[in-house]
Amino acid sequence: MATYAIGDLQGCYDPFMRLLDRIRFDPDKDTLWLTGDLVNRGPKSLKTLRFVKSLGDSVVTVLGNHDLHLLALSQDAVPFTSRFESLERTLDAPDIDELVDWLRHRPLAHYSEEFDTLMVHAGTHPTWSARKTLKRAAEVEDVLRGPKFANLLARMYGNRPTAWTGDLRGYSRLRFIINCLTRMRMLTPDMRLNMRATGAPWRAGKKRIAWFDFPEHAWGNTRIVFGHWSQLGLIVLPGLVSLDTGCIWGRQLTAVRLDRRVARVYQVPGQDSNHSPDSA
Repeated sequence: MATYAIGDLQGCYDPFMRLLDRIRFDPDKDTLWLTGDLVNRGPKSLKTLRFVKSLGDSVVTVLGNHDLHLLALSQDAVPFTSRFESLERTLDAPDIDELVDWLRHRPLAHYSEEFDTLMVHAGTHPTWSARKTLKRAAEVEDVLRGPKFANLLARMYGNRPTAWTGDLRGYSRLRFIINCLTRMRMLTPDMRLNMRATGAPWRAGKKRIAWFDFPEHAWGNTRIVFGHWSQLGLIVLPGLVSLDTGCIWGRQLTAVRLDRRVARVYQVPGQDSNHSPDSA
């Protein structure tokens, strides 16, 4: 029985299958942790989404920003643009309602007490412990799973507020939580979100700090597993595992085995640019 964490798939179904072969994944015995962004950009978002859903209890996936955007598009909460044309087949699929219902019931954060490990798509705020991260995630999850989820999907966009305070209310509060868990990369020295910072942290200068680099972070020794930041690449440390290794850009798709004292890394080549799109 093994537990593997895998980075952003983004519709890269074929590399995903190669990686599962590489780790000899057995859904009857093993568990997958997926860092979110199952869809968009890659050629087979629909096939990827259907396959992950078919794995049932053998997979845990958190929601990424691209997954949330698919949900928003499915509810006409935002206009469809050519930037997201890779999602067109998914949105037109006969089982789209079933897929959307499954996707909106996925968590934004997942924690294993056995491994003392927290998984999120992008990161967590330096003032939030693992327990508080789960509580903040649950605030969003409750709305996404409720009857008014489309209202949240229409109002989740934007970069403000930038500072966390317990006094935040309504959609401003939910937007901040979503931005932290699914979009964040860097913060200012006073812990405000800097959503424009997208490059590598070593090029950021003193006014931008990677969310995990604050020495007084509240999650203590809990290991954080995340994706989202392809320019950061692979990091495997006792307390930090970064897994977006740029599969969609032709680099690698990465898995890390979490249930070993020393994490083991597995990689396969990323998406071939000469790919064929989803078939119906």
